Amino acid sequence: MHGFVNDLGLLRDRRFTLLLSARTISVLGSAFAPVALAFGVLGLPGADATTLSVVLTAEALPMVVFMLVGGVIADRFPRQRVMMAGESINALAFFALAAMMLVGWTPLPALATAAAASGLAMAVLFPALTGIIPEVVPADRLQTGNALLGLGANVSRVAGAVLGGGTVLLLGGGWALAVSGAMFATAAALIALLRLERSERPAGGSDSVLTDLRDGWREFSSRQWIWVVVAQFSVMVMAMQAGHGVLGPLLAKESLGGPAAWSAFLAGEAVGTLVGVLVSLRLRPRRPILIGTLLCLPTALPYVLLGLDAPLWAIVGGSFVLGICFDVFGVLWQTTMQREVPAESLSRVSAYDALGSLMFGPIGLMLAGPVAALVGAETALLGCAAIVVLSTLAALTSPGVRNLRAPQPQPPGPQPEPPGPLGQPEPASG
Repeated sequence: MHGFVNDLGLLRDRRFTLLLSARTISVLGSAFAPVALAFGVLGLPGADATTLSVVLTAEALPMVVFMLVGGVIADRFPRQRVMMAGESINALAFFALAAMMLVGWTPLPALATAAAASGLAMAVLFPALTGIIPEVVPADRLQTGNALLGLGANVSRVAGAVLGGGTVLLLGGGWALAVSGAMFATAAALIALLRLERSERPAGGSDSVLTDLRDGWREFSSRQWIWVVVAQFSVMVMAMQAGHGVLGPLLAKESLGGPAAWSAFLAGEAVGTLVGVLVSLRLRPRRPILIGTLLCLPTALPYVLLGLDAPLWAIVGGSFVLGICFDVFGVLWQTTMQREVPAESLSRVSAYDALGSLMFGPIGLMLAGPVAALVGAETALLGCAAIVVLSTLAALTSPGVRNLRAPQPQPPGPQPEPPGPLGQPEPASG
């Protein structure tokens, strides 16, 4: 209990509390957004599934295409200002969507343009967030800071999924989109209050975006543990997108009782992520990437249980385990990246991480339906579980994954002078 109280002492830090509040409110707005946007678009005269697909694609494509550019921007400019700009663009995009729906002027190109602006904002926000955390949180409390940020985000996702649907029912899609815009605007205002010292770009830096991307790739590819785990996740996410997006709901409809059963599955996962935060607050493994990768093995459990037609209570228990494991992995991964990657390259490396991890997800969604029609949803889900396990075992063969060690905590008392003219240790390599 004393350890948890000590962890929560970070909340007394004004700058961290501002960042935590901004992140929590922004994620709440993001959790509102899918429900508000989907039902707002589908409620338009003459709108159908194709209309919604066009709008959602217009939002998703810029996020993927500009993710690497977002990493360059976040490494070149003060990350506080980059995050302010991203949250502000998101707010304007959703205010524009809300205004169009409330006044009844909703041409598809205009809707798609506003949605694309939101996707562009997200491409800038994610790399900047990863990089700004070490600027706010002391190095010895990075894991605690990441865990508390994760706790706020997870609570917001659960609350947003519930409140978003209720707001759409009570007020309509247009007003729900306006609420999302107000949350993003509030997050931008809170980030503006951080007042971080401006970090200068290292001398001799290039003005070329391509050169910056090449330098970021060098930092990314020179650390074996990073690129191996990202390669693992590119395959894992493909299988999990198929399982979560298509195969699980299909099986729930056919044999588990429909939407209520799948909602129970997702609720179990959400509760697991909250428990995972509590675990990650206290877990301090000597080999964080090894432990995090091992925790990917139990994430196959819910797919095995679905594929074997286990009872619903067991399947929900499996999703609970998945939530715990993924949340602990996320905290260990973020903390290790922030410790091992130089601050001036951190946003670019996180952009390569995000792009690599997610790039095969759409393939999983496209293949899930045809594979289920060919072999059945149960067999396809067992195949997803096998892909998760095999990709994880492959990652565990990497010495970089197995052997990377967390820094030893420094004993109290006077410490020796840090090496280097700027007091920065040499970056660890894979």
